[in-house]
Amino acid sequence: MKELFDFILKFGNLNQQQIDFISSKAIEINLSKEEYFSEAGKIAKQVGFVVDGILRVCYYNNQSEEITKYFIEENNLVVDLESFDNQICSSAYVQAVTDCKMIVFERKDWLELLQTIVGFDAIVHKIISRALMQKVERRSPLVSEDATTRYLKFLEIYPTAVNRIPLSYVASYLGVTQSSLSRIRKNITL
Repeated sequence: MKELFDFILKFGNLNQQQIDFISSKAIEINLSKEEYFSEAGKIAKQVGFVVDGILRVCYYNNQSEEITKYFIEENNLVVDLESFDNQICSSAYVQAVTDCKMIVFERKDWLELLQTIVGFDAIVHKIISRALMQKVERRSPLVSEDATTRYLKFLEIYPTAVNRIPLSYVASYLGVTQSSLSRIRKNITL
């Protein structure tokens, strides 16, 4: 629970009573490797915080190819925001890449926290804004660069994750085949 509050308190202040209230709504879960946190075609019902492990957000394109959009590492919130907020079916999957330890909040509890704790909505807004900026910063270079540059950028963005993520997911994220990624990795001396 300490990791969650260390994270939240970077974005605003809470008193002990508010921290205790948030703690009372939190549930600790373990997600096994390849298990889904949320799924396409279903409405997202939880907000999660990654204590340990890595998740990925992926979808299937119109050729039924699995595409990894991005990864979510430790000390980050995870939620399919559009599905969660608007109560609509998700278009993406959020899947554990490794075994994950998470703290989750059911939708009704999360909404209660937002309505009850003064200033919590502002904290959450700052967290979401930061996450959206990171998402754009991480995806933008992948559009215009060559595959080797994209891989080097991936290593910069996810320095601790590269040895924990299967190469097939990294290749999908970079938009290259697994054999191309293997060649790129072989040609790079780090």
